[in-house]
Amino acid sequence: MDLSTWITFFAAAWAISLSPGAGAIAAMSAGLNHGLARGWPIVFGLVAGIWTQIVVVGIGLGALIAASSLAFLIVKWAGVAYLVWLGIQQWRAPAVPVVAETADAPTVSGRALFLRGWLVNAVNPKGTVFLLAVVPQFLDLASPLAPQYAVIAGTLAFTDTLVMAGYMLLAARVLRLLRAPAHLKAMNRVFGGLFVLAGTLLASFKRA
Repeated sequence: MDLSTWITFFAAAWAISLSPGAGAIAAMSAGLNHGLARGWPIVFGLVAGIWTQIVVVGIGLGALIAASSLAFLIVKWAGVAYLVWLGIQQWRAPAVPVVAETADAPTVSGRALFLRGWLVNAVNPKGTVFLLAVVPQFLDLASPLAPQYAVIAGTLAFTDTLVMAGYMLLAARVLRLLRAPAHLKAMNRVFGGLFVLAGTLLASFKRA
């Protein structure tokens, strides 16, 4: 990938990362519930989910998902179910402030947060179809594809890490100021509703 092509893709990568979606909701939810220091695994999981999507697109499975009605529906409804499940869990989460870890605070391992982030982005056929539409425009088919996919994956990892960390920081530094149990319960329900809304939007998504 030559420099001018990469610069164009770098600009596109910021737009891709900044576009609101389930990943941003997951990052802000982690910031609200676990704080900045303990929420990082979900950011790494979201990036790993993007890498999974790129691998899927690179080896041709993305084209199968986009072309096969059955494969598309299976992946889509798995993603819908997971987002709705996250919404229900967030809605029911206890109103515990993240200002300090207490004995009453729910313990969520870094591995669980990583897996949550990975699933949010990996089980998302909308992302697969989107990458199928965008990535080929930046590939030089006359050159080896693996290094080009590596550059694309690295670029998206860079932009998405910064953007998702920004979303998480916003929630951890701003929303954490709401310490009253009623405020925390309301925020949990807002994020729970946003997860369900993301699942509903995914359910309405159709192949082009």
